[in-house]
Amino acid sequence: MNANDQNHRAILKSIAHRVMLERGLLPDFSTEALAELGRLRVPAVTEAGPAQGPLGIRDLRNLLWASIDNDDSRDLDQLTVVVIPVSARDAEVMSAGKVKILVAIADVDSSVKNGSAIDAHARNNTTSVYTAAEIFPMLPEKVSTDITSLNFNEDRLSIVVEMVVDANGSLQESNIYKAWVRNHAKLAYNSVAAWLEKKGDIPEEIAAVQGLAENLQMQDRVAQSLKNFRHINGALSLETIETKPVFDGDQIRSLEIEEKNRAKELIEDFMVAANGVTARYLSARKSPSIRRVVRTPKRWERIVEIAADHKFKLPKLPDSKALEEFLVKQKAADPLHFPDLSLAVIKLLGNGEYIVVIPVPARDAELPEGHVPGHFGLAVKDYAHSTAPNRRYPDLLTQRLLKAALDGKPAPYSKDELDILAAHCTEAEDAATKVERQVGKSAAALLLESRIGEQFDSFVTGASEKGTWVRLLSVPVEGKLVQGFEGMDVGDRIRVQLISLDVQRGFIDFRKINSSRH
Repeated sequence: MNANDQNHRAILKSIAHRVMLERGLLPDFSTEALAELGRLRVPAVTEAGPAQGPLGIRDLRNLLWASIDNDDSRDLDQLTVVVIPVSARDAEVMSAGKVKILVAIADVDSSVKNGSAIDAHARNNTTSVYTAAEIFPMLPEKVSTDITSLNFNEDRLSIVVEMVVDANGSLQESNIYKAWVRNHAKLAYNSVAAWLEKKGDIPEEIAAVQGLAENLQMQDRVAQSLKNFRHINGALSLETIETKPVFDGDQIRSLEIEEKNRAKELIEDFMVAANGVTARYLSARKSPSIRRVVRTPKRWERIVEIAADHKFKLPKLPDSKALEEFLVKQKAADPLHFPDLSLAVIKLLGNGEYIVVIPVPARDAELPEGHVPGHFGLAVKDYAHSTAPNRRYPDLLTQRLLKAALDGKPAPYSKDELDILAAHCTEAEDAATKVERQVGKSAAALLLESRIGEQFDSFVTGASEKGTWVRLLSVPVEGKLVQGFEGMDVGDRIRVQLISLDVQRGFIDFRKINSSRH
């Protein structure tokens, strides 16, 4: 069958379902989960009332909350707002050059209970899986896009992370509490970014809400200060190429590169800050927590070599500030190829993992082994995934720990349970990433079916006993170097020829034509 006659979308859906099962992930919900779904309802405000106080639920529905997400996102996990002074305390904060930021996170635990059939599915998969042809949500869509989603013009329960940020981007104060919220504008990254970057008109959804434009502009300024403060302290300026297939009907016509922008950075910077607040809040209340860590880079010596190839000397021991200095310099010198360099560095840094941290009452230390590894790439020590409970199971676990701490109750999980869950979340998240990559490669293989025999410029993105991998520079596609890989290492630039494809397995194979290090 000619590639032009195939239904690419149907082929990719079939592949996605098969690969999900091969990786131990569930593509479909059980009959028990679907039966539970029919009994779930959106929590009503009257059930708890707008009570104030540390253990009550605050009523913050009148604040200018808005969501910013992908154009097609329907599972809205977070809302953000800058608090304009409504009290003497707020006025005092702002007069000192500080700003109070609130991040509302969907209260998923109120509807998805530990031990339920829906929770069992989420616990197995641990994340929503986003493939080229189909999304496999961690929770049923009725839950994640309606019952627990912070939808436009709807009253929803949330966990609010409150942060007071100084003008230099440092966090001065923080708090966490429950609140009722209402989303006053459902916004999309690209249109908000174009407006913030003065490349486009103000989105209608922003213009329709009095005061929202000024609020978002202030949020943008605070987010930039948070980001700058992190980078001064060694957070890494990494920028990779992420693609998604563009369909014309059911046929793939191209691969579209998804780029970073100011609106994505705004949300990312607020979420990094909120995740840090969550970890420290749990620790202060002697509650266990699940942390996301990226330990010391597994191949720092190769990162040093790549920097040397670019006439930059890195220290022999891992140093995030020095690496950030190198990355900033290279981005300014060669922005076109910076995503390629970033990808090489990310591969050499190694994967993140989840660990359990238990505060030790007897001394000012935390387990395991009295030392908590941090997140090397973000230059933060305390980092708990907490801001996407509709999409990630560690975030739902963290939310249950948080709510117990807020209510002064014991943690709902033992340390042994958390250790098992943390290890499983690491493994399942890795499996989900492999599913997404394999289906993405199948999509790329469909796109390249007519180009076997062509030559391309590429760079090496992976080199291990498992094989050597290259990414093409002209088409955002990665494949395996099956001939001429001897002596190749991450970061090397080489010329390759496409020699074979296997759509079902997601194999794209190249052979080396020539190579040179840069």
